[in-house]
Amino acid sequence: MTEGDGGDDGDASGGEREPTGDDGAELTYADAGVDIDASEAATAALIGAVGEGEGDYAGLLDIGDRYLALATDGVGTKLLVAEALGDYSTVGVDCIAMNVNDLVAAGVRPVAFVDYLAVDEPDERFAEQVGEGLARGAELADMELVGGETAVMPDVIKGLDLAGTCAGLATKDAVFDGEAWPGDALVGWRSSGIHSNGLTLAREAATRDHEYADPCPFEGYETVGEALLEPTRIYTDLLDPMREHGVRGAAHVTGGGWTNLTRLGANRYVVEDAFDPQPVFEFVQSEGGVSDGEMYRTFNMGTGFVAAVDPDAAASLAAETDGRVIGRVEEGDGNGDGSDGNGDGSDGDGDDGSVAVRGLVL
Repeated sequence: MTEGDGGDDGDASGGEREPTGDDGAELTYADAGVDIDASEAATAALIGAVGEGEGDYAGLLDIGDRYLALATDGVGTKLLVAEALGDYSTVGVDCIAMNVNDLVAAGVRPVAFVDYLAVDEPDERFAEQVGEGLARGAELADMELVGGETAVMPDVIKGLDLAGTCAGLATKDAVFDGEAWPGDALVGWRSSGIHSNGLTLAREAATRDHEYADPCPFEGYETVGEALLEPTRIYTDLLDPMREHGVRGAAHVTGGGWTNLTRLGANRYVVEDAFDPQPVFEFVQSEGGVSDGEMYRTFNMGTGFVAAVDPDAAASLAAETDGRVIGRVEEGDGNGDGSDGNGDGSDGDGDDGSVAVRGLVL
């Protein structure tokens, strides 16, 4: 299970930025309202109550000669940006992407999707826009949108919430093992922007001194809100090439940012050549006075998907898919480099592995 809200040319050199913003205070994800540690503890409690199934990014059900895989996720507080601009045309793509990308990370081909739209009152205009985005996302993912549910609940919902569940199929030998090996290379693929994680922090930072409808201070978008609404990239096109090149495991860089790499095993993940962050990340970081470590623990920072593969196959995989060899996997030894395992000066046991990205230890 993963956290849904988490369902910027930044100073990524490893040095800390000076705090900025309306009161000079450094903004964190927890300050904005999402405490990752508390969220993970709550998720662990839920899993403890219902029991843990097979699979990580997706639940796997053995149906004989193959697996049926299921993933569920939502758009999160990105919906509040859409609401402020009155533009829901892209959030359906995000809903599809957050689910299918988790299946791809498991090595599973998405085949069908159902959505769940909860509203305080029905509105044909935004329902049509949401539907158009869902249809576009399903087309990009090359799967069927087979149905869904719209619930009107004024006593529960303020505005709307959008989530969905994706089903996929894979033969048992096609599912990724999910464990990176020391010596593996890391291949990464560019994100389209913030995607659909960390929007609580991004929104808080962006609106300290701006409105969503304000002109965007960097090129490519008309307004601040439009930059935040850039739809999540869908990575289903990587599935066949990754299988052909013997990928051992993959990580969808979502909630928790680059710490998602540790889901590939208790190794040390050294990332030295990640894609440069898009300008939206610099904007969020400067407006919120957000530290480099917090940025990389929250956002994808320009790289939305990563795979671990034998180094002899890495360059070919990257070349065939417009990816990049971004780093390597090393043997884990606690904290990996003798520093604390949290990248924030606190003590960390490092038992779950560590990530070093552009000089930052997360």
